[in-house]
Amino acid sequence: MKTIGKFPIEVFCHDYEDRSDAARLDRQQQYCRYIKGTCVKPRKSEPDRKVGICTLGATVNHGRQLHPVMICPQRLKEESMFEAIRQNYLRQWSNVKWVKEVNIGVGGSVDYVAVEVDDNDVVTNFLCVELQAAGTTGTPYQYVEELRQLGHYTNARKRQFGINWANEFSKTMMQQAYKKGKIMESWGRKIVFVLQDLAMQYLKGATDCSLLTNYNPQSPVDFCTFALQWDNANGWHMVFDEISSTTIDGISLMLGGASVSSYPTVDEFIVNIVRKGIADGVLENNRYTKAFLQ
Repeated sequence: MKTIGKFPIEVFCHDYEDRSDAARLDRQQQYCRYIKGTCVKPRKSEPDRKVGICTLGATVNHGRQLHPVMICPQRLKEESMFEAIRQNYLRQWSNVKWVKEVNIGVGGSVDYVAVEVDDNDVVTNFLCVELQAAGTTGTPYQYVEELRQLGHYTNARKRQFGINWANEFSKTMMQQAYKKGKIMESWGRKIVFVLQDLAMQYLKGATDCSLLTNYNPQSPVDFCTFALQWDNANGWHMVFDEISSTTIDGISLMLGGASVSSYPTVDEFIVNIVRKGIADGVLENNRYTKAFLQ
């Protein structure tokens, strides 16, 4: 079993334990094989230095098991992703081409549009595809510095960091799904969001997914998920997981957060107020406040 820790798992497209000359060279040249060029994610304080982290070890929904979580959208551009889209959506199409960053008016832009064209490059059909990776809180960049300088991680103390599941998926992605999904619905079309299976696992634990169904060709929004698997021959690679579909009403429920049945009661919320108030020194820890905690 491959060792996963709370540190960068893939750096500049190579596993952190890869000691090959190719891995060392890619780290020094800040090369990303998914875009066939220099990594496009700079450090804010040093624009010429690229972050280079593809996946990061983290847990999901307060679990204990660590998983490799994709934190860069470029990491999703593995050929297996494009092939899964072709097999599940474009099998009846001929002469397929991919167009990047297409303006969709009030909906912003779409990461990719797969188009079917005739012999004169006239568009006869299209499918919108969005890529969504996770984001971080804090910075794990010190690990990258160690890997580039030493070729391995040390036990030196580093800054704290984590995965910002809520911001990237239940907020950013859901808002995009709502805006762009409404446009697709008005056109009688579909938009596909590509994400890791762990992200969908998070959404099912944190939001109301009661209107999420198995693949439905009539629904305007799909979530196409991929698992990240390890094998000794190919390293980390994406494997198609499943497709889930929903309506705009379904997206609205997911945007609203957890289902009503998961809401705390008023009394439970008051207990939280009292505990935090005592901890902050705003409320006194006396027999009156203690009564709320019993």
